[in-house]
Amino acid sequence: MPLHGNGWRPTRITRYIRGFATAAGTALVETDAGEGYLKAQGNPEGPHVLACELVGSMLADWLGLPTLDFALVEVTVDVEIPFHKGGHATPGLAFISKAEPTGFPWSGTPKELRRICNRVEINGLTVMDTWVLNCDRYAPDDRRRNLDNVFLIKHPDGVGLQLKAMDFTHAFTCGGDINRRLGFIEKIQDVRIYGLFPEFRDFLNREHVRNFSARLGQFSLTVAEEIISRVPAAWQVDQPIRSVWATMITQRAHFIADRIEAILWPQMELEGGTE
Repeated sequence: MPLHGNGWRPTRITRYIRGFATAAGTALVETDAGEGYLKAQGNPEGPHVLACELVGSMLADWLGLPTLDFALVEVTVDVEIPFHKGGHATPGLAFISKAEPTGFPWSGTPKELRRICNRVEINGLTVMDTWVLNCDRYAPDDRRRNLDNVFLIKHPDGVGLQLKAMDFTHAFTCGGDINRRLGFIEKIQDVRIYGLFPEFRDFLNREHVRNFSARLGQFSLTVAEEIISRVPAAWQVDQPIRSVWATMITQRAHFIADRIEAILWPQMELEGGTE
């Protein structure tokens, strides 16, 4: 399973442009393939957020969501990359996503959501975030509302917008370490919905959710293991934990596939109705 990227393959970083006050110390850099947003080793939250970002992005691609083009790129000693909150990126493999010149974060208004041409992906993003327990877009019970992680780009027609799935650094562990707790039953069978902004509700469609659930039900341990195998050894996820992680992703995929429709529309389930 190759990295998603539509042929985007930066091989070296040529210049640091600026940093951002994000948890992972994201930096905008120039590469030999254009500008990109870099998340590197040495960041304030450690290497496991990079592993979550890579695995989450590949899972989103597998589910069929449009993602930002992404790749792994080597940070070398000849280009200094400071973090916004202090410190510097350390040499080694880093995660990078291609910069979108017309991209911008959602303002939080339903009006802007109505301009999205691929609104089916609102359903997919909710399924995806729930699957991977992504607490850094919209966390259950309104504990976190991060508009910056709803990324829109201008449609080529100049009028509409396109939604892109991005930023999975806080999937699975909410920024914590990747460890054996991933295998705990409360993780695998968490029935809370993630990623569902109240403004998204009017754009949910039961048939679309059912289609994404059907895809999720096809997920296998083999695919999980293949994706996790792409996590660089330097990001400090050892083999026993990789096995726990792969099992958790697979078991949770089937758990959510079987239940998310009923969780999103509980009253209709009770009444035996359909949308």
